[in-house]
Amino acid sequence: MGFSKTSVKPGAERQKCYLPLLKNKRVGIVVNHTSYVGKQHLLDFLLSKGVDVERVFCPEHGLRGTADAGELVSGQRDPVTGLIVVSLYGKNKKPSDEQMRDLDVVVFDLQDVGIRFYTYFSTMHYVMESCSENNVKMIILDRPDPNGDYIDGPVLKPEYHSFVGMEPVPIVHGCTAGEMANMINGEGWLVNGEKCDLTVISVKNYTHHTFYSLPVKPSPNLPNDTAIRLYPSLCFFEATNISIGRGTTFPFQVIGYPDPEMGKFSFTPESIEGMAKNPKQKGMKCYGEDLRNTGVKCRFTLSYFLKYYRMFSDDKSFFNSENWFNLLAGTDQLLMDIRDGKSIEEIRESWQPDLKKYREIRKKYLLYPE
Repeated sequence: MGFSKTSVKPGAERQKCYLPLLKNKRVGIVVNHTSYVGKQHLLDFLLSKGVDVERVFCPEHGLRGTADAGELVSGQRDPVTGLIVVSLYGKNKKPSDEQMRDLDVVVFDLQDVGIRFYTYFSTMHYVMESCSENNVKMIILDRPDPNGDYIDGPVLKPEYHSFVGMEPVPIVHGCTAGEMANMINGEGWLVNGEKCDLTVISVKNYTHHTFYSLPVKPSPNLPNDTAIRLYPSLCFFEATNISIGRGTTFPFQVIGYPDPEMGKFSFTPESIEGMAKNPKQKGMKCYGEDLRNTGVKCRFTLSYFLKYYRMFSDDKSFFNSENWFNLLAGTDQLLMDIRDGKSIEEIRESWQPDLKKYREIRKKYLLYPE
């Protein structure tokens, strides 16, 4: 399926393309545990090349990727380099003017998974805004999109704009970081329609149908390719009382609830440091289904969600936050359609006009063949 993993060369590994742009510059970097040049962290690599790294920013999950989803990441000192790490998760989602004042350029290098509610692109959006407001150049070291071979789901409505939905794009948007950044710039989606002085170092030997197995898990609860492919379908359960395996060694690969009627497969969520300290249904035996053999060809589907929704007698026992569901969906229409008993086919058909418009927009910013 396309090129082999070894022939794909992420932007970070194309050093000759970006190191000259950093010479004699005061540099800030947006990195985490996925930011590697071969087997060396990008921070260590840049310092070894004499790059003047003034500031390190990190997103949700922290510099080393050990914070739970949604856990506030406080500022810390990197134990390897001694540099202070500035968190871009929690209250400080956008670099302040003070944090940007002495920088000439910011390098962004995070491995995203191509799903709108995955927050790394939200971080990128805020960094772009801060760069544009402070006349700082931005360089994106692009990486493959492991869900980049298709587009699906409802397009975000403006009134549901949030940190889990910054852009008016579908749930599965089919863009790498570089493509999304170009789209944000080109469509005027930054505050007041401002533009960021942007350079994208593209991925070599990559198309949107290239299978690329991520060498490092992008976050603690997406441990493998199957979880990454199931993520857009299972994340809706985060707004319910259903467990999707947080607190096990196979998160986003199982579905369960403490009721034997839900299925034959069972698992018990427990506290796991660095993955899920207080998982949903902790200590409760959950019954449901095992999706670990689904494989990497699976795509976004509502079938799992509708199946379990219909097993419950009322919404109150199923949902733990309807508002959270709507923010993840990027619209309130999906929940209304589900409650109205519409079929998957009817729901999907309602998305098509917006998806058609989005495809036309996306086409202008593609860096890689479809």
